[in-house]
Amino acid sequence: MRGRSMLVKRLRPLPVEAVVRGYLAGSGWKEYQQNQAVCGVNLPAGLKNASKLQEPIFTPATKADMGDHDENIDFARMSEIVGAELASKVREISIALYTTAATLALSKGLIIADTKFEFGLDANDELMLMDEVLTPDSSRYWPLDGYQEGINPPSYDKQFVRDWLEAAVVDGRPWNKRPPAPTLPAVVVEHTAARYQEALQCLFA
Repeated sequence: MRGRSMLVKRLRPLPVEAVVRGYLAGSGWKEYQQNQAVCGVNLPAGLKNASKLQEPIFTPATKADMGDHDENIDFARMSEIVGAELASKVREISIALYTTAATLALSKGLIIADTKFEFGLDANDELMLMDEVLTPDSSRYWPLDGYQEGINPPSYDKQFVRDWLEAAVVDGRPWNKRPPAPTLPAVVVEHTAARYQEALQCLFA
C-alpha cells in the first residue's frame, strides 16, 4: 500500500499450538468419548457433542510436519517441550484471549467453540503472538441461533472443507490424507468463502 509501511519481526515459533476450548467439539469430543478427558484435562461425565464446558480449557498440540496431523498433548508434555514457565505463560494468555474474544463474539450472535493461537520468541526471547488470530481458519464459529447440544451445529469455519475431504475418493479409494490432496470443487470453495464472509459480517455488523 502506497504511503504506508508495515513493521514485522522475525520470530522463532514455539513447536506447540495453543488450543483453547469452550465447547466440546472435533478432536476434543472424540477424545472425551474415549477417556472422559481432553489433553489430560478431566471433564464431567455425561457431556455431549457441542456441550458447553464449565470454563475454557487449555489443550495444546504439537505442530506436525507438512502432510501429518497435529497431535494433542497434555500440559505436562508441553512443559517438557518449552519449559514450565513459558508453558504457563502461554496458557494464561491464551485463555484470556479466548475469553475476551468469545464474549465479544457472543454479543454479535456467534459462539467461538474453540480456537488456536501460535506464539513465537523474538531475538530477546520475548513471547509474542504470531500468525493469524481468531479467523475461521483457526477458530470454530457457530451461529448462536443454530446452536444445539448433541449435534454438530452449523459452522462458519472450514469444517465444510474437512467434511468434504473425509468423504473424498482418490483413484477409487478414500483419500488417505497424504499429499497430494484432492482438488476442491468450485462449489466447495465458493460455499466456504461465503460462510467466512457471513461470519465477518456478523462480527462487524
